[in-house]
Amino acid sequence: MRGARRRLCSALIVAYGLFSLYAAYTVFLRPRRPAVPRPHRDRRGPRVFTDHVALENEEWNPWDADEKNELAASQQRYESNVKMIKYARSHLEQTSFRVQIWGKAAIGLYLWQHIFGGHLEPADVTAQWREGSQKAGKTYFSFLTGPSVVPGYFSVEAEHVVLVLNGREPAKIICAMQWLHYAQTLMETRKIQHVAVVLLGNEQCNNTWIQPYLKRNGGFINLLFVTYDCAFVNEEDTFQWPLGVATYRSFPVVEPNWTMLHDPRSYLCNFLGTVYKNSSRETLIKILKQDGLDKLCWIAAREQWQPQETNESFKNYQDALLQSDLTLCPVGINTECYRIYEACSYGSLPVIEDVMTPGDCGNSSMYHSAPLQLLKTTGAPFIFIKNWKELPAILEKEKKISIQEKIQRRKKLLEWYQNFKAWMKQKFINTLESSFLPSDKG
Repeated sequence: MRGARRRLCSALIVAYGLFSLYAAYTVFLRPRRPAVPRPHRDRRGPRVFTDHVALENEEWNPWDADEKNELAASQQRYESNVKMIKYARSHLEQTSFRVQIWGKAAIGLYLWQHIFGGHLEPADVTAQWREGSQKAGKTYFSFLTGPSVVPGYFSVEAEHVVLVLNGREPAKIICAMQWLHYAQTLMETRKIQHVAVVLLGNEQCNNTWIQPYLKRNGGFINLLFVTYDCAFVNEEDTFQWPLGVATYRSFPVVEPNWTMLHDPRSYLCNFLGTVYKNSSRETLIKILKQDGLDKLCWIAAREQWQPQETNESFKNYQDALLQSDLTLCPVGINTECYRIYEACSYGSLPVIEDVMTPGDCGNSSMYHSAPLQLLKTTGAPFIFIKNWKELPAILEKEKKISIQEKIQRRKKLLEWYQNFKAWMKQKFINTLESSFLPSDKG
């Protein structure tokens, strides 16, 4: 009995030893299979797998089914996004077209920066080449400007072109014609399809030189947007365009703020400008000096016009607009002047001498309220006078207006100006698209 018990114990010890040896071999000595590669997560997109593993050779993994399902779902999402992007691109190509604006007059900066709210790179206003782009409506607009933008030395990247030209004086007209001939050559060689022109017109509306270029007169210009009260504006292919601010003097885009609206202003009115002999401006200065009215206003008159301002004079001008309730706008060569729009930028109400100046400007077939037809038809909340003798009564009334009333008036003026620019932008885009895009009659 004792021998049988000893043999049983020996057998158990041997079995335990063998099991321990097998376990040690399995844990420490047996060759391992290569690990199944885990998916690498990319924060910018779906899972990216760096290797492919034959599933039939894998060891059983309790999470394998979940990983496979997650991989399949990720791949499906990725493919769905790719399809969506491709569809959006193809849809965009069908509903959009490109327009390139060549800014060869300072008024182009008013169009791009003030009306379109666009930006330019580089920001340096003295740069030889500046450009910007934005999408508006169905259209991608790109804008080029600067001395280095010359015919034949830049890339024409659109089939539809807007030329911004200066036609104010003979030397500028010659340069404008060179650009028009370049555009005509591009039309004839089918490199572009449509041309519109934004023209800084002559101050006396002597713009007959451009009429032969209009398509309706046998030329190639589809649309013309021209400043001042040009008599051949017809709202079909010729439209009036605002003069805007003096961008050639780097007048900035002004954003309204709380101070501009609510702070009391130190002066009832301002006039900083050139006083020409035998002009209504001389009459204005004389009236202001009567009864000490010039003491209530910021007045800085000069005898000779200066095309460029010094830093000091430009700052004084901006301060005068910001510190005056009214800005006096006497006529010059034309009734419309930069001062009107610059006063609006600072919430200073323009007081405008509403009289026609000599020349060919006047009523058109569409409008009969010249001068300043565009501003009047859009409801500009200005003070219009026929004679500066009306000014003393206006200033006496101004003294009695409360600050609350002035705040409301500033709000109304600033809102109108913002809406005016937005309306001009939308009208410009709609006119281009209706003229340049093929009409859908189906």
